[in-house]
Amino acid sequence: MECVVQGIIEMQYVEALEILLQGLCGVHKELLRVHEICLKSGPNLGFVASEVKLLCDLEQPEPTWTVKHVGGAMRGAGAEQISVLVRSMVESKASKNVLRLFYALGYKLDHELLRVGFTFCFQRGAQITVTVSSVSKMLKLHATDDAVSVTPGIQLVEVTAPATSENYNEVVAAVSSFCEYLAPLLHLSKPGVSTGVVPTAAAAAASLMSDGGGTTL
Repeated sequence: MECVVQGIIEMQYVEALEILLQGLCGVHKELLRVHEICLKSGPNLGFVASEVKLLCDLEQPEPTWTVKHVGGAMRGAGAEQISVLVRSMVESKASKNVLRLFYALGYKLDHELLRVGFTFCFQRGAQITVTVSSVSKMLKLHATDDAVSVTPGIQLVEVTAPATSENYNEVVAAVSSFCEYLAPLLHLSKPGVSTGVVPTAAAAAASLMSDGGGTTL
């Protein structure tokens, strides 16, 4: 399973966010360019529809593929009281023939996206990954070079961390604690909860840009 929160930030503040993340994480960013293919199961695979994502990492010299299935979110009173979404998730590396395999199994193409940006991966009470990216859609099948932005002027920020049924409380606490450092620039919440941009972003960005991010915390 994984713990996840999301938010948005205006393009003019992304550089300041990068400076802040560099100071917080103490690691260098990794460039992100991922072709995301979303597939849905056909009627021959049962009455309950399932969805898988095939992720092609275009930043690698030889593109690599990952299969990802995101399941349901944790429910109950405990889940309602925390600000981080805890959900089941399974992913695995795959060969370049994976798309052909899922077509043969009866899955159908639902949509394609191109995510371009950067990530920071680090250990801070949990193995946390922060992804900052623009999202574009393909007008033609697999035509990543002709992708058109669906979030002009806006970058999507996602914070994720792997968890288990035994340690998710500790991981939730680690993610929540880390997100507090980003609060002046953006608000992070459970996926699907729209919170918009924060009014303090301009002042926080100006401060970060003037001092270069300060010291590593």
